[in-house]
Amino acid sequence: MLAGAEMTPQVACRLGAALGEGPIWDAGQACLWLVDIKGHTLHRFDPATGMCESIDAPEEPGWVFPLADGGLLVGAKAGVHRFADGAFALLHAVEQDMPGNRLNDAAVHPDGSVWLGTMDNAEEAPSGGYYRLHQGSLTALSPEPMVITNGPAFSPDGGTVYLVDTLERVILSAPVGADGYPETPRLFARIPEGMGYPDGPVVDSAGTVWVGLFGGWGVARFAPDGTFLGRVEFPVANVTKIAFGGPDLTTVYATTARKGLSDDELAAQPAAGDLFSFSVGVPGILPRHPVT
Repeated sequence: MLAGAEMTPQVACRLGAALGEGPIWDAGQACLWLVDIKGHTLHRFDPATGMCESIDAPEEPGWVFPLADGGLLVGAKAGVHRFADGAFALLHAVEQDMPGNRLNDAAVHPDGSVWLGTMDNAEEAPSGGYYRLHQGSLTALSPEPMVITNGPAFSPDGGTVYLVDTLERVILSAPVGADGYPETPRLFARIPEGMGYPDGPVVDSAGTVWVGLFGGWGVARFAPDGTFLGRVEFPVANVTKIAFGGPDLTTVYATTARKGLSDDELAAQPAAGDLFSFSVGVPGILPRHPVT
């Protein structure tokens, strides 16, 4: 188990997000980007000042990635957008034939491709899938449909991809072939009942897989072979995803959510939906810029 004061999450910014998600460190601006999916908002958190700026987003934003030219790549409900000069422009529509779906989570592979997942916005039908966006081409990947996809996340060398089937409480892994596409997934780890649902995954520089626990009051950690290493406990139930940031990538930022909590639960969890942070000894991986 992880222990010590440095591993105790503290509120970094009061947000009260309905569904905080998608944290990503922007080394160029020394800030953290994140989204509130149900609040239709992008947030920019500046650790130096403690200030958080907000940008209204089209539809429901699932994720945001800084681009090398200073713009942002944003996955909103129906597709991939570019945000620059105060305006959103749709670059790639996704699943136009499934209006009940939305984009949910994503990650950038070392080759610059963006791997993104979709889900049923009603959280009922197994209609979610994964896609790879690279150099203007959007290609469907092969894993079985899921109700709620989360991830992907990649091993430090990009040779393994981790995919989360949230409602089935499983994390899958697959080799990434020489062609840049995943091979057949296998079971990597299963989250037992009572520990919540696995949400967004992230991998650190040692290959440890960190997974937010929605309804599980923390973040779980797994070794590269799938061995459970322990968890970091939070004072709020819904922890969605982490990101490694700061100058040495040893500050962990965690998004959380108010979604699904009753009035009594919200009263008992006043920090639900806020952005948290804590320190670790093993750094993360510097986020890559997408090559779209």
